[in-house]
Amino acid sequence: MTHSTNDIWRLLSEIPDPEIPVLNIVELGIIRSVTLESDVFSISVTPTYTGCPASEFIDKEIKSKLLHARIAFDLKKQISPSWTTDWITDEGRKKLQDYGIAPPEQSSADKSLLTGDPKQVTCPQCKSRNTEVISEFGSTPCKSLFRCHDCLEAFDYFKCI
Repeated sequence: MTHSTNDIWRLLSEIPDPEIPVLNIVELGIIRSVTLESDVFSISVTPTYTGCPASEFIDKEIKSKLLHARIAFDLKKQISPSWTTDWITDEGRKKLQDYGIAPPEQSSADKSLLTGDPKQVTCPQCKSRNTEVISEFGSTPCKSLFRCHDCLEAFDYFKCI
């Protein structure tokens, strides 16, 4: 059976992110490219950050999925340019919000830390912007913990990276 790059993208989109399983690794934006070179698919993956504990697990899942489909591949780690939340797809952002995690609202060029202005984040529950940061460190290193003053719910915010 002959496979296309579209087939590979589809297979990769079946692999959930282990830390945020509502997203797949394509929606997260860590799959940088899929190319066909001499009957071998070359797949480039950019980890969300250096030392991310999920990277090894994701690589194993990719290998397992493609080996099971009997696809010849070369898995490459691409560390430059660094991953950014700008690469999360629109569908991925919607899934985060529906799951109760506020998606990154600005680009990786977010300057609120430099200006000292409090970050305004939309509550994924009630859509209010009357929110405050509780902790810069949430359930994973890539998230902050916020609270909504209107619905009184705490929620994770996926940091702009």
